[in-house]
Amino acid sequence: MSTITKTATLEEIQGFEGKYPKQLWGLFFSEMWERFCFYGMRGVLTYFMITHLILENGEHMQESQANLQYGATQAFVYAFTFIGGLFADKILGFRKSLFWGGILMIIGSLILAFDPFPEKNFFLGISFTVIGTGFFKPNISTMVGSLYKKGDPRRDAGFSLFYSGINIGALLGGYACIAIGKGQLFTSFIPADKTWNVAFGLAGVVMTISLVTFIFTQKTLGPIGLSPLRKNNDTIEEIPEIDGVGTVQPEATTVKTKVKSGKAWYEYVVYLGTLALIPVIMTMVAKTEYTDWFMYIIGPCTLIYLIYEMTKHSWEESKKLIAALVFILFSIVFWAFFEQSGGSLSIFAAKNLNNEVLGVFTLDPNGVNNAANSIFVIVFAPIVGLVWIAMAKKKIEPNTVIKFGLGFLFLAGGFYTFYTTRFFEVVAGSGIASLDVFVLAYFVITFGELCLSPIGLSIMTKLSPQRLQGVMMGMWFLASAYGQYVAGILGAGLSQAGEGDSLQQKLVTYTDGYLQLAIYAAIAGVVLIVISPIVRKLMQDVK
Repeated sequence: MSTITKTATLEEIQGFEGKYPKQLWGLFFSEMWERFCFYGMRGVLTYFMITHLILENGEHMQESQANLQYGATQAFVYAFTFIGGLFADKILGFRKSLFWGGILMIIGSLILAFDPFPEKNFFLGISFTVIGTGFFKPNISTMVGSLYKKGDPRRDAGFSLFYSGINIGALLGGYACIAIGKGQLFTSFIPADKTWNVAFGLAGVVMTISLVTFIFTQKTLGPIGLSPLRKNNDTIEEIPEIDGVGTVQPEATTVKTKVKSGKAWYEYVVYLGTLALIPVIMTMVAKTEYTDWFMYIIGPCTLIYLIYEMTKHSWEESKKLIAALVFILFSIVFWAFFEQSGGSLSIFAAKNLNNEVLGVFTLDPNGVNNAANSIFVIVFAPIVGLVWIAMAKKKIEPNTVIKFGLGFLFLAGGFYTFYTTRFFEVVAGSGIASLDVFVLAYFVITFGELCLSPIGLSIMTKLSPQRLQGVMMGMWFLASAYGQYVAGILGAGLSQAGEGDSLQQKLVTYTDGYLQLAIYAAIAGVVLIVISPIVRKLMQDVK
């Protein structure tokens, strides 16, 4: 006798018992492997461009240009999360957007694995990855938010767990890809002339694992993430279930929906349009001056679109969206400083740090630069979450705006610690500083990230009306795009100032810059704390 299979309803999913919904684990592992791919690629970009990328003139990229290029590439990655969120909201749905993005990221990794060294191949592969991430990243985060009812106090805990998954992937990918590429990991069986091919290929392999994980777990998501083109008036066909010998079982029938929407062709337009955009994105990513124009245009256009959408909502809902914009604007500043990790700090790690941690472990400083923050997030994210819960029970937990302000103060402390590396040279006058102090700086910065980033993901879903959740999540990542863009400009300024200098002078130049960033971060934190009562009024009932 066949059994009846039933798809869970949204009410059943959101009415889960315990701390976490079971659907969260499938999204957790899918995101973890995708982040391995993303952070593995991110961690090698700047170093690869200044050491191995072959430009049309036969040379490698200058440090200042590599910083601008890094900022431009990452800016496009996050800018396309807005576009990916928009298409998911209006046409594809979150699931199809995620799947399409994963396919594009795999293609990009395979192109780089084949031959990453020529400039043309490199930027072609990066372009596929840029657009793929735009379709993948915002939509999986939005599905996590959909697992919870409005006002569910367990939502922040769910996003914190999800954020830990992100950082496990970032830790593994961030260290493995750069260490393999530089020939410092698995050297016994990876040929010396193929290390970078393997590094990029590994990113593609784990992205495939991410996609397979999602395919096999998405059936538990019920209606979450389905295409918005599925309307109530779509054709519904009742199909009797048939047993193994072809007999109809009248007492065991399942109802299956068969969508025959007249707008289904919109999906194919999105797919074909995406592929047609690849040469355009390739040109824009390769030429940073095009990035400038793109960033000048996309931000104002996005704000205009949001204002237009706000006219369709009540004033109460619009005030919440204004509060969301405050978080978004300050997050731009936060990421502009924080994302020095992939630009100037990557060069600083490669040239101005030794390779010993605590005098015991010998580690690649670039790998440490990529992975240290993730290790601390994995270890301390649960602890910070428990601290918030304990403070909430005593009714002394700081509100979300204050947490954002504290995030900036920790960020300031971390960059001040980066500044102090100049006082810890392993040999006086060598320009080679202690990796231990560098790791300590990341330890401090981690608490700033934990005060801001996981809460930011959650607050976007809390402050956004249902029909704008994908767009607002996309705007959150668009803010990261502007942060990355500004990070590239700041990093280029630091690198240009030290171009051609000795290691000793580079150490002074870079750490002077980090001191300035520490001061500006502290100012931003104080401003946020001061305006917190105003923002809290705009948020209304949202905690």
